[in-house]
Amino acid sequence: MKRIILLLLVVSFLISSSSYAKTIELISPNKEIKLTIIIGDKIYYNISYNNDLLLKDCYLQLTLQDEVFGKDPKLKGVKEKKVSETITPDIPLKFSTVKNEYNSLLLNFRNGYSVEFRAFDDGVAYRFITDKKGKVKIKGEDFAIGFPEDYLAHMQQPHSFKTAYEEIYTHVRTKDFISENHNRCVLPVLLDTEKDYKILISESDLSDYPCMFLQGTNNNGMISTFPKVPLEFGEDGDRSMKILKEADYIAETSGTRNFPWRYFVLTNNDGQLIENTMTLRLSAPREIENPSWIVPGQASWEWWNGATPYGPDVNFVSGFNTDTYKYFIDFAATYGMEYIVMDEGWALSTPDPYTPSPVVDVHEIIRYGKEKNVGVFLWLTWLAVENHFDLFKTVAGWGVKGLKIDFMNRSDQWMVNYYERVAKEAAKHELLVDFHGSFKPAGLEYKYPNVISYEGVRGMEQMGRCYPDNSIYHPFIRNAVGPMDYTPGAMISMQPERYGGGSGDRPNSASIGTRAYQMALFVIFESGLQMLADNPTLYYRHHECTEFITQVPTTWDETKVLEAKVGEYLIVAKRKKDKWYIGSMTNGKENERTFDIDLSFLSKDKKYHITSFEDGINAGRQAMDYRKKESNIKQSDIIHIKMTKNGGWVAVIE
Repeated sequence: MKRIILLLLVVSFLISSSSYAKTIELISPNKEIKLTIIIGDKIYYNISYNNDLLLKDCYLQLTLQDEVFGKDPKLKGVKEKKVSETITPDIPLKFSTVKNEYNSLLLNFRNGYSVEFRAFDDGVAYRFITDKKGKVKIKGEDFAIGFPEDYLAHMQQPHSFKTAYEEIYTHVRTKDFISENHNRCVLPVLLDTEKDYKILISESDLSDYPCMFLQGTNNNGMISTFPKVPLEFGEDGDRSMKILKEADYIAETSGTRNFPWRYFVLTNNDGQLIENTMTLRLSAPREIENPSWIVPGQASWEWWNGATPYGPDVNFVSGFNTDTYKYFIDFAATYGMEYIVMDEGWALSTPDPYTPSPVVDVHEIIRYGKEKNVGVFLWLTWLAVENHFDLFKTVAGWGVKGLKIDFMNRSDQWMVNYYERVAKEAAKHELLVDFHGSFKPAGLEYKYPNVISYEGVRGMEQMGRCYPDNSIYHPFIRNAVGPMDYTPGAMISMQPERYGGGSGDRPNSASIGTRAYQMALFVIFESGLQMLADNPTLYYRHHECTEFITQVPTTWDETKVLEAKVGEYLIVAKRKKDKWYIGSMTNGKENERTFDIDLSFLSKDKKYHITSFEDGINAGRQAMDYRKKESNIKQSDIIHIKMTKNGGWVAVIE
């Protein structure tokens, strides 16, 4: 990651313990966001936007075994800083250059700790910084926030700390979000003040520390909770371990370090949630010296469709075997895709990452892929990787391009460290990593950009349990904090009332939502590894759809939201070089939505050609009905977009 510092002004001053001001203000560069910090018996803060109070009586605290940072704090000094810089992300999922501008306060306290606050034009962040000798044990951390009114919270609520972050979104009044029965939610969380503002909460620069969860305070507020450090493990099948004993602390870590950033994206425009880059702006510097070998792209994937190509051109028994994988490679090569993913079934057993199934000649498949310019990803359980940590060198020697590592389903300090150990070791051997059964992105993907994507979402592999009324929240919440492996691309599409009764299961896998909706997801959803989940047989049969989605980039130079309302609809335009793509999606609550979109983002003096796919006249009942249209346009024209329920619209302008 390249950071060009344009302006760096540092002003520092010391304030005696007997006379320091108890209230300190930090204002965003555009002066719209105000952070008011009150030093009392704790470190409190309030956050306002355009003089509207959004968060009140918040406080922060870090509890060690023998002291509490943030309790009766004694302020030694304050350092102010203004920064304006340009970031060039290695994998640009939204923008090829990102402006990073903020004002910051570094509050230095007695007893060896500091708190850094940053105010951006679109949010606020803070972190603890400690300066203690040796190792320290962290008993807990209080990220406590209060709401001046009853907000609506959009969140995922797991039953325990063991979660793959695949729960459907719940929509809970903050006054009703109470701590009974271990009621908790994962990050990110989206708060709707229902008076113009949205607040997205997440974390970045997560390293050697557990993921943060939130629970209710029973007083219209939320407070952090964390999984404890696991001490003893027991067997739990071929892809997991039972935690038999936990410590009474959440982390044992270096006493001199920066702790994870806790951040709030604040906006009165729903579209800015999609455009935000807060995780990137708060991430640690890149650890890979030369990332030129990291190639994002699309992948053909056999698991969702059951590895079952069929038809006149298939003269072999399909399944998880050599001939089928070669067929998937041929398909990927035909449409210029970068990869195939060999999911569960290629190996003789899941615990053994070295012995392929006798009907899967992995070396021949990799050789054939290289001949066709198609790389190979191998699926593995995290436990197989952990038990054979030398496998990175081995599979890189085979010619594998990446690993899809699955079923972590935990967020404690040990597991967070596992992610980073994997990323680091994979980078040594120039291997990409796609984490499945994972928590959300929190900055590791910028520190090690070979981490190309994460699942951590209720994606299309859930089939009938994945529907647009839930997926419409992803761009505003889950995908707003980092790459998301949702696995789109179904060619058999159904409206929800038609799904069920055995329909939609493998090998005839189907999705809920229209064909145009599925195609639009390739533009809307962000992932460095974008899967095409369906059967090559169906993609060949629907050539014009396949031809379109396989030309959609996975990285972008510019992102511009045209229309957006959380939970209802989204229209976004994205640019790659001189081409613009527009993707639109909607939920199932309205039978039809229509929009008139101006093209002011185009150049005034150029003529353009547009190719679009829209919901057909019968798509409300037969979801596979679509219409392809082409025409010439110019900047002054208006595009008319119509979507049926659970529908979509997608186009390329060139």
